[in-house]
Amino acid sequence: MKQIVLICLFFFGSLSICQSQEWMTSLEVAKSLAFVQDKLIFAVWENASFQEYPVLIKNEKGDAVVDDLFSNESLNEIVWKHFVPVIINEHNYEALLNEIKGQRSQLYIDKFNDDTIKIMDVNGNILNTTIVYYDYLDFAKFVTKYALETSFLKAELANYRIQQDFNTAYRLASKYIDYAVLVNDEIRPEIVKLSGYYLKEAENYMANDNSEELNQKIELQSIKQTLVLGKAKKVLRQLKRIDTSKIDASDDALVAFLYFTSYLLLKDETNASEWRSKVSLVNLKMSNLIIKNKF
Repeated sequence: MKQIVLICLFFFGSLSICQSQEWMTSLEVAKSLAFVQDKLIFAVWENASFQEYPVLIKNEKGDAVVDDLFSNESLNEIVWKHFVPVIINEHNYEALLNEIKGQRSQLYIDKFNDDTIKIMDVNGNILNTTIVYYDYLDFAKFVTKYALETSFLKAELANYRIQQDFNTAYRLASKYIDYAVLVNDEIRPEIVKLSGYYLKEAENYMANDNSEELNQKIELQSIKQTLVLGKAKKVLRQLKRIDTSKIDASDDALVAFLYFTSYLLLKDETNASEWRSKVSLVNLKMSNLIIKNKF
């Protein structure tokens, strides 16, 4: 349905008369607006906005043509419909780089540095860090992939915006892992990777706390990331390395969910049945979604 809407916009957008809306120029304001509107951020560095940004689109005849993202009012209208677009001032570069230095991979840093479009969550974390080789950005495909509605994350995002600590980072990471189950296959690995940034942040908050309980919570969420990606055998190997006798009672339901879903993915009904009674109704639904995504 979303693809159909986009195609209609491409076909008829040039027939409409509209006033081009200027992109935002404050990343902080863009973050706030994205939070309110349950959208992701569509960002580019200021220097890149001074030149043409060629993208591949379809014209009224359905032919693929190259046009400039920044000068085409119809494309601008679509960007505003699905994202919060922002041009990031070059003066912010050093401060933003310092926030992620030592906390992100070189691949992430390279994406941060380049002049391509960056899709960010409301906290400024980049989703589209995967290397993609193309002559021109396929605009319809790109928008269809990243035009996500993020109200599912609202409560955890709100708590994190108020205060960043172990609990808020951990809960937001966990919620992002759940959210990865709900999105399409193409973007799921990127959402899982995004959840990992918050898990790492939660881990950093407990740097001076060698709490076995908290470390185990982080480990179990990491295993859940693996499960969401459908890697059941790896999940079971990881679980076997954990001393279940030392698992905190609050994590019993998660462990049951991990075992139950992994065995179902492997079509091992015998072992799955041993865990079924320990899995909540909410987790049963989540389990069904993971299995549906896999098959």
